[in-house]
Amino acid sequence: MINGAENCRALIEGNAALLVIDIQKSSFYEEDDGSIASMPDYSERMARTRVVIDKARDAGIPVIFIQEVHRANLVDFGRELDGDEDIHLLDSDPGTDVDVDVLGFRKDDYLIPKRRYSAFYGTDLEILLRGLKVQTLILTGGLTNVCVHYTFVDGHQGDYFCRVIEDCVAGSDEPAHQASLTAMEYLQHGAIRSLDEVMAALDGLS
Repeated sequence: MINGAENCRALIEGNAALLVIDIQKSSFYEEDDGSIASMPDYSERMARTRVVIDKARDAGIPVIFIQEVHRANLVDFGRELDGDEDIHLLDSDPGTDVDVDVLGFRKDDYLIPKRRYSAFYGTDLEILLRGLKVQTLILTGGLTNVCVHYTFVDGHQGDYFCRVIEDCVAGSDEPAHQASLTAMEYLQHGAIRSLDEVMAALDGLS
């Protein structure tokens, strides 16, 4: 765990929800199409989220899948292609679908499509969280330095307790991954947690 968490609050404060951010079928393709750079062990880190999903369900914690998706005519990319990222996750591409085989996505799971990096921006996530009376967000997925980071920041600014499972997130590269973990821990001490810590906390709720 990153230093600075010694005076933190409990890992789970009040009701929790698990946010599975942008872990889609293309996350597990054997050959990367090169549209977005990622850490070498990206798919392994994404697959690790399955144990948390199963544990959250056992504990009665809602699982919310976040799906980045763009229209095939590219009209909704905005400034997203001005940086290092190429065209990706089009609604015409099967790889954009939320994963069923590895993560066990179910038809009755909550699914939030998004067009921007943050899961809060232009979506109904906030309405869902308010309805579920959630206070703590547990974040997994990718990229650590993009969609996870920006979702964390919006959650933080919305006064949620935000926890990131460092074993289950991955960045565009190792330095960017580590820098974002440090930045998020700066905002909330105790934000960055290990998979073992989160599993133990969920065990306490089961």
